Amino acid sequence: MKTPTAATAASSDTGTAGPAPKGPGPGRGSRTGRAAAPRISRHLPTSPWLFAAPGLLVAGAFSLYPFLSTVVNSFTDRRTLVPGQFVGLANFREMLGDEMFWTGLRNSTLYVLGVVPALVILPLLLALLVQKQIPGITFFRSAFYTPVVASIVVVGLIWVWLLDERGLVNAVLEAVGVGKVGFLSDQWLLLLSAMMVTVWKGLGYYMIIYLAALANVPRELHEAASVDGAGALRRFLTVTLPAVRSTMVLVGALSSVAAFKVFSEVYLMAGPDGGPAGEDTTLVMLVQRTGTGLTGRVGYASAISVVVFVVTVALMLLVMRADRKEDA
Repeated sequence: MKTPTAATAASSDTGTAGPAPKGPGPGRGSRTGRAAAPRISRHLPTSPWLFAAPGLLVAGAFSLYPFLSTVVNSFTDRRTLVPGQFVGLANFREMLGDEMFWTGLRNSTLYVLGVVPALVILPLLLALLVQKQIPGITFFRSAFYTPVVASIVVVGLIWVWLLDERGLVNAVLEAVGVGKVGFLSDQWLLLLSAMMVTVWKGLGYYMIIYLAALANVPRELHEAASVDGAGALRRFLTVTLPAVRSTMVLVGALSSVAAFKVFSEVYLMAGPDGGPAGEDTTLVMLVQRTGTGLTGRVGYASAISVVVFVVTVALMLLVMRADRKEDA
């Protein structure tokens, strides 16, 4: 006589004929398992967009929409309080005959030619100096970086006080018998003074970029060059420069765009009129002067802004193309 097992007893208690059959579980191909897996895969790709949505909304509201609005306005005769109508390329044709536009384009181009070489070379030499681990070098690194964090308005006013006819620089020049120099009254000296302020303020920023690049240069290369008899200048030309060439291209692109769009330095030193007879006006200053106020010509100012955008993009493409040619 067979003794009933626990499974048989449980079956008799529930009224079933035997133990429950083993069917496929949720993860073995059941209908529930097959429906759950695709649902999870459908929702996964949307998760990154949810995290990126706040940043995309901010970028769209404060970058993309103003840019598209400027492009649209450049083809209209819109003013500050008047919506304006579509005028096609009339603003751009007017620009070709506007003497002040060509003055601004000349000054912005000269600014790039004067500032960019200095901001590519001088920060690299400065980074080589402060790279050495000697006592007190941290103080000099902080001192060189201080103009970067200073407000451009404060920096501009300080230099205006220094270079004014009654400022400290002219007082020293007059004391040594040179006489007063019109740093802020001469057309070319004023533009040169603004370039000097831009270079002085940007040295520390690009120095930090070069320091990061120099830290990645293998020390073994310098040691091998020293063993071969290369001096400091030879090691700089054959080891350091090739290693930081891509960083120099980056600095050149960044400084080119910033120099062509210069506004604060020239505005603070030359005034809202752009110096004597407006001869030191830059393109961005012309945009500000033309498109603001109750009677501002927003459409014409937008057309100048589009030209500034096209030129800055062209500058970056030229720098990148020159870099690719050198690589080839």
